[in-house]
Amino acid sequence: MINRAILTIISIATAAVVSVTSAQAQISDTVRIGYQKSSTLMAILKANGELEKALAPLGVRTSWHEFTSGLPVLEAINTGNIDFGADVADTVPLFAQAAGARLAYIAEEAASPSAQAILVGAESPIKTIADLKGKKVAVTKGAGSHFLLLAALAKAGLSFKDISPAYLTPADGRAAFTGGNVDAWVAWDPFLSSTQRQSGARILSDGSNGLASYKRFYLSSAAYADRRSDVLDVIFRKLDETGKWVKAHPKDAAGLLTGLWGIDAPTVEEANSHRSYRVGVVTPAGLSEQQRIADAFFAERLLPVKVNAADAKIWTPKPN
Repeated sequence: MINRAILTIISIATAAVVSVTSAQAQISDTVRIGYQKSSTLMAILKANGELEKALAPLGVRTSWHEFTSGLPVLEAINTGNIDFGADVADTVPLFAQAAGARLAYIAEEAASPSAQAILVGAESPIKTIADLKGKKVAVTKGAGSHFLLLAALAKAGLSFKDISPAYLTPADGRAAFTGGNVDAWVAWDPFLSSTQRQSGARILSDGSNGLASYKRFYLSSAAYADRRSDVLDVIFRKLDETGKWVKAHPKDAAGLLTGLWGIDAPTVEEANSHRSYRVGVVTPAGLSEQQRIADAFFAERLLPVKVNAADAKIWTPKPN
């Protein structure tokens, strides 16, 4: 009876290994890409089909999976439901790391400090960050804009306890701001440009002068980075090319994105002017602000554990 039981376990285990191996073989033929509607470069590649063409020589197809925000993208990477995620704001990988995700940084968009800002109304009496003391400020909890607010308050000698935060999604934050229900709002593009153009809102501070770089990152699981570096090389090259195209052809890019985003072309062009779209290699030194964010968020109890940003794997593309 014991021998028969052992044989049964071995048989089941062997079948499981064969099943997993077969599934991995199928997955390796398709790169599953997670993106948000705001993932500019990947949205363009999805629309123009250029990534599919570039991957065809490898025999690799693409499947596209849209998410409403960045953290679910990385959760899907961690659970093996997608292979590659584009593009998430700086704070998102830190929350994933805190949850134990084994991530690999594949690429970064260079700093875009003017793509997020603290806004006040055109006629607001608030003139400086110090004037926010005791005021109600709308911010998206845990977003890059939250770090910008923390950094700006600290520079002005204030703490988060000196303001009254209203934790709102971007859409709800905009409604509260334009409706006069908050004194200030921390927004990022395209919400930032759209609100400024429509309401004449004033920028109290953006991320310039070292406050908050606002990088965006492209990631995969560490395992996928080890397994399919060839696929990631192609994706990296196409992202680089697309970023350069957006900056060289701002009106064409805005015309394409207006249909995808449902925002008028001039607003899209204005928002894109604030983003670098300069795709580059991630380096340990380049993650220094990630550590600043992690430490600030842990101090504010936004992160449940201390996070070492350098613990994440950094993938490097093959030299041209």
